[in-house]
Amino acid sequence: MYAPKGLRLAMILLAAAAWGAARADIYSFVDASGVTHLSNVPVDSRYRLLLATPVAERPDPPGKYLARSADYDPMIERAARAAALRPELVRAVIVVESAFNPRAVSKRGAQGLMQLQPSTARRYGVSNAFDPEQNITAGAHYLRDLLQRFGNDLELTLAAYNAGEEAVERYGRSIPPFSETRHYVPAVLRVYRKLLAQQHNS
Repeated sequence: MYAPKGLRLAMILLAAAAWGAARADIYSFVDASGVTHLSNVPVDSRYRLLLATPVAERPDPPGKYLARSADYDPMIERAARAAALRPELVRAVIVVESAFNPRAVSKRGAQGLMQLQPSTARRYGVSNAFDPEQNITAGAHYLRDLLQRFGNDLELTLAAYNAGEEAVERYGRSIPPFSETRHYVPAVLRVYRKLLAQQHNS
C-alpha cells in the first residue's frame, strides 16, 4: 500500500511545524486491567514515551484521536485473536498508520485506522473501511496473510503492508528502496517492541 501516509521525513517536519507548539510525541502505558492508553499529553505519571515524532501527514494532531485509543482495545483484541497475531502488532500498525484516526484518508486513497487501500478492503469483505471493527479485522487478517506469504519475516511483512506485496517481490523479497517504507518498517517495529515491553512489565 505505497502511499504518502507514513513517515517521510520532510512530511514529518512540515506536519510538526503546522501543529505549532502542540506536542506530537506519543506516550503510552498499560493499566492494571491490561488496557493500553495512548496520548500526546502525558498527564499521568505512568505514561512513557512511545514514539517521538509525528506519524503521518494529516491535518489534525494525534492527541485528538489518541485520547480515545483505549476505546478500540476490545476490537484490537478480537481481531488479533481471530488472526492469531499479537494485539501489540495490530496496535503498533494503527499508531503509525493513522494515530487512531478512524476517518484518516491518505492522498492515494488508503482509509481508516489501518489505512486499507480500497482493493485490500474489498479483498477482505469490508463494506465500510471507516467502520473501526471492519477496518481492524481486515487489517489484522491482511497482516496474517502477509506473514504467511513472507515466511513470518516481520520486516518484509511490514514493508509489504506499506509498499505492497508485489513491490517486495519485485525487489527480491527485500524491503523496497522507498524512503517512506524504509522509515515505516523500523517505526512500526519500534512501537511494537515498546508495547510488548510495557505489556510484559504491567
